Order: sequence, then structure tokens, then C-alpha cells
Amino acid sequence: MTEQATFAAGCFWQVEASFRQIPGVKKTTVGYTGGRTEHPSYEEVCSHGTGHAEAVLVEFDPEQVSYDDLLAAFWQLHDPTQLNRQGPDVGDQYRSAIFFRSPEQETAAQESMEKAQPDFRKPIMTEITAAGTFWPAEEYHQRYLERRGLASCALTVEQPVDQ
Repeated sequence: MTEQATFAAGCFWQVEASFRQIPGVKKTTVGYTGGRTEHPSYEEVCSHGTGHAEAVLVEFDPEQVSYDDLLAAFWQLHDPTQLNRQGPDVGDQYRSAIFFRSPEQETAAQESMEKAQPDFRKPIMTEITAAGTFWPAEEYHQRYLERRGLASCALTVEQPVDQ
């Protein structure tokens, strides 16, 4: 039996590719969530009028990987101290967010953010909010980097304090 988690951490292509590498992750879907409109398109989300974030729906086997492990990966794969941006990508659609699906996920997300904060020089700006409707992105966005033969989106991520 799988569970779901939803994360936003900038360009969803890189976020999806990163989560796909984690053993126990069974499926990833890029899409849009956290906004005000139904069935948003990529162009609408990029126009900053819908309030949606580019996000990844992660389906995982909790017997192989825990939600806490996914949260730990989330903090490492982007710079959660940036507000409404990741590297060169700027806008509310690139915000850092955890969309929790249960009270247990909410608690785990809050605790993991508190635990992660000392690893960063600046305050974490990640939004932790209840998951709403997840709208899958257009098919050409799914597994985009893999289909294009690219390894990453080449973002600049702040290094934790101890590095």
C-alpha cells in the first residue's frame, strides 16, 4: 500500500527527478497545487494569477521509505530560505512548500523544519499548509529531465552552515 506526499521546491522538473531517485518512491507526478483556479495550465501558473505552486506528488511505500526520509530529502534538494524563488526562477509558483495530507504529516513537517533550521544561515521560508486539489501538469512536463536526457536544472542552492 502506498502513501502520498506533496512538495514544492522550485522548478518541478528537478524536484521530480530528485524524488524519483529515492528507493521506495513508486511514482512521481508534476503538477500545480495551492492556488485558486481549477485545471490551471502551465502558462496560467507562470502568469502569477492563479496562486499555484509547481509541485510534485510523490507516491511512496512507507515500508521502504518514511515520510521523515522524504522530508529530509526535501530540505537538501533546494534552498528553503528563498521566498518565491529558486535560483534564477522567480515567482510564487517556485515557492518552497510542504502540502500535508494528514495531521501526522503536518506534525512531521513542522518538526522537520525546526530540525533543519540550524543547517541554514537565513530563516526557512517554507510554507506548510494543507494539501488541496493537485492538478497534474501537461504530459510534456512529466519526467521532463529524463525524457530530455538532462541531469538537472542547474540551480544554485545555499550550502548548509557546516559545509
